[in-house]
Amino acid sequence: MKTTDTNSRRNFMKFLGASSLFAITPSIAGGATTTIIPHIVVVGGGFSGATCAKYLKMWGGSSVKVTIIEANTTYVSPILSNLVLNGQKTTSDLSFTYVNLNRKYNINMIHSTVNSVDKTNKTLTLENGSSVQYDKLVLAGGIDFIKVSDYDITKVPHAWKAGEQTNLLKAQIDAMVDGETFTMTIPAAPYRCPPGPYERACVVADYLKNAKGFANCTVTVLDANANITVEADTFGAKFTQYGIVYKPSTTVTAVNDSSKVLTYTEGGASKTLNSTVLNVIPNQKAAPIVFTAGVNSGNWAPINPLSYESTVMSGIYIIGDSQGTGQPKAGHIGNSEAKVCADAILRTLNGADLYTSPKTNSACYSPTSRTEASWLTAVYEYDSNSKSMVIVGGRPTAGPSTTSDYRKMFLWSENLFSDTFA
Repeated sequence: MKTTDTNSRRNFMKFLGASSLFAITPSIAGGATTTIIPHIVVVGGGFSGATCAKYLKMWGGSSVKVTIIEANTTYVSPILSNLVLNGQKTTSDLSFTYVNLNRKYNINMIHSTVNSVDKTNKTLTLENGSSVQYDKLVLAGGIDFIKVSDYDITKVPHAWKAGEQTNLLKAQIDAMVDGETFTMTIPAAPYRCPPGPYERACVVADYLKNAKGFANCTVTVLDANANITVEADTFGAKFTQYGIVYKPSTTVTAVNDSSKVLTYTEGGASKTLNSTVLNVIPNQKAAPIVFTAGVNSGNWAPINPLSYESTVMSGIYIIGDSQGTGQPKAGHIGNSEAKVCADAILRTLNGADLYTSPKTNSACYSPTSRTEASWLTAVYEYDSNSKSMVIVGGRPTAGPSTTSDYRKMFLWSENLFSDTFA
């Protein structure tokens, strides 16, 4: 399945012409005309941010200067990261650098974090002490967590940002012996990767039961939602097959990282649960940079789906997990949103109208064992009446998991990785 989509707008770019994609400001300085190249700064180098930067340069060429500000020199993909837990992948397999983006597309990389945003003067102050000016600012910082208490995430890992956290959780699972218990919690929607927690429960249960041969381990899932939020039939069947204990409509109220005791409410009653391995995935909100820039409304960032420009502050765009459109929060659709945003920024810089019918695609393969996966996809299109993105096609209801889809999962992911980082 190709990740490039109808939002590439080839006809628009051919019509406009790469050579015309620049802003010229004449100034009298020794009789010379000075060309000012717009500087677009992208904060965050995940699937959304890296894709946006890449396509700004692919479509805009030398007419735009693009900088990515990203704290890490290597990005670890959350996509396929649940397969690290059962030993089928390593975090090294899922790690990507920014070398290609820098060398092939001349994208400037700054490895730091943003401390403050001066929206009046369009200046970012960085943790490393430097400052960066921008003409357009794209925020692609992903998610942040809303923890119920100040517990130690090295003892109770969430593993919802891939990398060190994933390896911590894997080590804890690998240390389990037969008869011990694994408990995970699922946050209230919206959260990053809707099928992800359910696929993790399946992957862990399959690993303990079938790979390690443990007949007496218990896997329990406490879900803040009233039911399985996506692929309910598929995951429900697998939960039954693996004997997973599933408790919907539960709310985590406290986490004890030393005793691994979880306190939660169910049906209005407060309960506790002791586990060998406790995997708490907290409720989520937009990335800190969204709040630093002051472009949030509640926990998320409202935007115009035609461009992903903030409805709070013009000239700032929010893509990926932090956006508040109602579209899923996941890597594939973040990649898709990034192309809409890149196209819109280039149009705006050239005084052209925004494309009025943008489409995005959310596709996801979910492993349910070491040999099977399910998949679904939904195509979203802008609806001018509701001014929102609505589902107009795809396969929004997944079928049963199969070995065929398991094989296709790696083709899909490799294409997405390449489209983003190669």
